[in-house]
Amino acid sequence: MNSKYSEAVEKGRKILESSSCDYAEIRLSSSVGTGISLSGENVDSFTIGESVAGSVRVLKNGSWGFATFNDISILERFFAGAVNSASIVSPVEKSVIARGTPVSGEYKTSYGRNFMDVTPDEKYTLLKKYNDILRGAESVQTTRAGYRDVNTNYTFMNSEGSFLSYDKLYCGISLASIAKRGSVIQPFHESISGFGGFEIVEGKDHLAEAVVKTAVDMLDAEPVPGGNYDIIVDPKLCGVFIHEAFGHMSEADFVYENPRMKDVMVLGREFGSPMLNVYDDGTMPGAGYIPFDDEGIAPRKTSLIKDGLLSGRLHSRETAGRMNEDVTGNGRAISVMKQPIVRMTNTYIENGDSTREEIFSSMDDGLYCVDVIGGQTNLEMFTFTAAYGYEVKNGKPGKMYRDIVLSGNVFNTLKNISMIGNDREMFGGLGGCGKGGQSPLPVSFGGPHMKINDILIGGKK
Repeated sequence: MNSKYSEAVEKGRKILESSSCDYAEIRLSSSVGTGISLSGENVDSFTIGESVAGSVRVLKNGSWGFATFNDISILERFFAGAVNSASIVSPVEKSVIARGTPVSGEYKTSYGRNFMDVTPDEKYTLLKKYNDILRGAESVQTTRAGYRDVNTNYTFMNSEGSFLSYDKLYCGISLASIAKRGSVIQPFHESISGFGGFEIVEGKDHLAEAVVKTAVDMLDAEPVPGGNYDIIVDPKLCGVFIHEAFGHMSEADFVYENPRMKDVMVLGREFGSPMLNVYDDGTMPGAGYIPFDDEGIAPRKTSLIKDGLLSGRLHSRETAGRMNEDVTGNGRAISVMKQPIVRMTNTYIENGDSTREEIFSSMDDGLYCVDVIGGQTNLEMFTFTAAYGYEVKNGKPGKMYRDIVLSGNVFNTLKNISMIGNDREMFGGLGGCGKGGQSPLPVSFGGPHMKINDILIGGKK
């Protein structure tokens, strides 16, 4: 931490001690990072940069004031500006927040090898090796490979007396091959990231090999016939489904701002069989790990569905105050330049009792859907495209399919889960999560293999 940053931190503490606002917080960060992007044989970008930034958020007479800045030497001026903004606004509905107890702590990311000690040449050489593997098939038309790391010193302080710091290391890679044969083009990608050191991205030759192999294999896959199927989803598709189709609906601002969802998302309502349990847990290792959220609240393991019943939702201070519920430590921002909003951390379906083998052996005729390449949701309706899949006959995977588009109602789909595996995996990538113009926010998602009955699959008849 340089002297100017230290001076700003001390200045911020004194400003908050004398503040007359209902609530005030200051967030400061100093970051240094590397980004490399390769496309085919070309280097698209190679950047090494530093940034210093901060923000002030105040609540005064039910109105918020928010100011962001890059010049931390005049922090008091931006604090006064935020207070002034809050003072001149007369909201239709006054904002309220859930109060917290003062907390303090210093946190550091543990790592095996600090990427700050790795030369730019070594980072580039590693990514180029992976890119060469991605290009290692005749039918591969082009490739994309990306590397990113960032070391951030982050400080949070508020008028309640909380003072928290986090020295965090975040690192990851993204790998993609695009194969082509005639008019058929098949892309496939994988991405990994997390809080830690250079060890996160080292030794990933097997990941690059799997990417190019899958892209090439998909050229021979047939488009799936459309219809209703019993399906098995792999852990990654399971995780993306619960994150996108249900997790965002568990974010309390979504419920609070949608009158229809208030009637649907009633705590205690049955959403699935007693085998179904869903959690969001910012305390567990993963890309969504946080020692504290961006409102100074400690994260926790929040039960969203317990034994098939809706059991909780995710809150910021403001949504907890408006809905008179407990904070959960889910007020998150992509950077200090953005205001905290309700966001997930590590969201997953918990293990069930069935083995993978038992799930497959239970299926006489259906589909095994693997990975995901995109999707969208509209309230409770969803559409996802699996990366690829396989026909299942008499418990055995058969020929490969592509263009597998799954759609339906999330509540009906949750109730149609008939078997849950005991092989949960968690996933996180450089893509992150997007909401409210803030992307990519590091999150993880996951689950086990699951069997779901009667899912509509779009495709050719």
